[in-house]
This record gives sequence, C-alpha cells and structure tokens, in this order.
Amino acid sequence: MILCDIGNTYIHFCDKYRIWKNLPTNIDKKNLQADIYYISVNPENEKKLLKAHKNSYNIAKIIELDTPYEGLGVDRKAACLGIDDGVIVDAGSAITIDIMHAGRHRGGYILPGLASYFRAYKQISPALDKQINFGISLDEIPLDTQTAISFGTLKSIVSCIKETIGGKKAYFTGGDGKFLAKFFEQSIYNEMLVFNGMQLSIERALKKYEEKK
Repeated sequence: MILCDIGNTYIHFCDKYRIWKNLPTNIDKKNLQADIYYISVNPENEKKLLKAHKNSYNIAKIIELDTPYEGLGVDRKAACLGIDDGVIVDAGSAITIDIMHAGRHRGGYILPGLASYFRAYKQISPALDKQINFGISLDEIPLDTQTAISFGTLKSIVSCIKETIGGKKAYFTGGDGKFLAKFFEQSIYNEMLVFNGMQLSIERALKKYEEKK
C-alpha cells in the first residue's frame, strides 16, 4: 500500500517510511508497484495520477475530524489527526495554520506560501525580483533590497504564526516546514504528519468495518 497526497504543485508519496515527490507531469511509475490510497486538493493533478496508476483510490470520505470549520481541506484534516493539542503548520504552496485542543479542531487560517510572496514582489516591480535570503536575522533592520524583501516576507509569516502558537506546541510539515520550524523553540518538524493522519483514518475505517461484520 502506497499513500499519496496530491497537492497543487507536487504529488507526494509514502511507502511505509520512504517519502518522495513527483511533478504531476512526471510521475515515476517505477516506484508505484502497489495500490495507491490518496487524498487530493487538485482535481487536475488527481487526473494525472489516475492516468499513471489505475489502482488508485480516493480516501477523502474516511478522513474524519471533529471541527466547526466549514470546507476544511482534506489535507488539513489529515495533518491535524493524531494531534490532540497544539498548532499544526503545513508550509507548502500555501501555509495553513490549524489549532487543535482536546482532540477537536478549533479553527485555522491560510497564508500564501513563500514562493507566492516572491511572485507577488516580482509583479510589483522588476527591481523587486530577488531571491530569498534564508540566512537573514529577523532582529536587524535590512539595509538592502534583497534583505528587505526576505525580512518582510519572513517577519510577517513568523510573527503571525508566533502569535497563534503562544505557549502551545507547534507541529510543522510541508516543503518549507523544516525551514520555518527553526524560528520556533517549541516546534516539532514531522514530514509524515499528513501520511500519519491518512494511516490513522484507514485503521479506524478497517476497525469499523470489522465491528460491523
């Protein structure tokens, strides 16, 4: 069994503890030698997976999370499952921040991903078409444009998340999650967070099925 998380930019796969990602237009079929159980937030990329591997099954219906939030994405549900208390930050194409308390999802919000910030700067002016400087200090006022853009991006994201976290534990995942986690003392980076939630949902569904037999 291979687990699959279909995002807006990449398709992520997990075979036990081995994780890899492919662009939707370049799925490596050699790695897909078992049935695939997937969730998806992008219908077009989902079609590409189904074309590459027919034995693929959408498990969105069994991803259940106690929440008052309307329209919560299936990937956010999966990331939150298994976390009773804390803040879950999934930093991918978008950065989603969700709050869990006493096993219940209390709400959350969405920020643009790092790449989206820099595309926005580029659209404002060619002079702002700069690469992010990941080594900047957020305690020093910038003295050049590249640092200013990097500072503005990171400071706004980190400050917003820090206010939400407060004294709680923070769980980071996603492509930029490992980098962002460095700004928080109480952070835990876990690239398996979404896949763990999917696995938990499958186990719960199988248990319900066995109990009905």
